[in-house]
Amino acid sequence: MGMSYKISGKSIYLDANIFIYLLEGYAEYVPLLKQLFDLIDQRKLLAVTSELSLAETLVKPIADKNATLQAVYKSVIQTSDQLNAVPISREILIKAAQIRTQTLRLPDAIHLATAMISGCRVFLTNDKQLKKIEDIEVVLISEIKDLTINTQ
Repeated sequence: MGMSYKISGKSIYLDANIFIYLLEGYAEYVPLLKQLFDLIDQRKLLAVTSELSLAETLVKPIADKNATLQAVYKSVIQTSDQLNAVPISREILIKAAQIRTQTLRLPDAIHLATAMISGCRVFLTNDKQLKKIEDIEVVLISEIKDLTINTQ
């Protein structure tokens, strides 16, 4: 992890892998994610994700019969004061179909469409393939070492 990154805007989109890194304790990302979630807890930043993140994050805990981790994901990935878990709507699906023409998988297109329709300027992920999208700033967590925010 190298650069400092300044988040612009008041909300940031969190891809499903961000929740996995945080909740399953990926050591190389925990310090940065702690910093991010401190900003979110202080209400300096609003986190946005799709409800699709819940389905994606539950796959391994269900396969492993890990009821504890399933419960953690279910409690974290839901709308709260700090997180807007956006339902998949017709509008999102239409936008996702447009994005999908850029040879992305449908789940990625749904995440990107959700971020764009929700007004996020930044999409935080670790999926390098998404960097080719130009309609939103895609930021790889592996490339940043610390965060600040610019809410203008």
